[in-house]
Amino acid sequence: MATRIIPDEDKPSVAIEISLDKPLPDYDLNEVEQPTPRDVDGVLVSQGFRDLVDDARGVLLEIMSEPPPDPNASSQITDLDLTPLEAHSMEIAQVTGAICPGSDEVYRPGLWIVLHDHRVPANQALPAAAVERVGHYAEKLVKRLDIE
Repeated sequence: MATRIIPDEDKPSVAIEISLDKPLPDYDLNEVEQPTPRDVDGVLVSQGFRDLVDDARGVLLEIMSEPPPDPNASSQITDLDLTPLEAHSMEIAQVTGAICPGSDEVYRPGLWIVLHDHRVPANQALPAAAVERVGHYAEKLVKRLDIE
């Protein structure tokens, strides 16, 4: 399974491309290797793939809303951190299907996700730390959906 993180150079957004390399019977996606991009189109419009896109959006929202782990946090129940959480600046701009080229002229369906940071000026790229955080989101998404 190939996951690519593609930051925009002049916009505060980043794309995540996740190529599906294994069948996903839970989504009725049994044939993921296709000989032409046109054959992948048939997969992308299937109900199973639409269900995968919906699940990916929901899981990604959950992942993005999780507070980052605090390395200094105690496991004691009495150590309550009552400081308010800062509002998250990343938003999901797009979750859709993608045609991902593979090796040996094989094409696969994939997920194409675009995240946008509304706190960064419109003509600037995302900071490296934000792109790294998006990479962690992608890793968690792949694991939670069991698509690796």
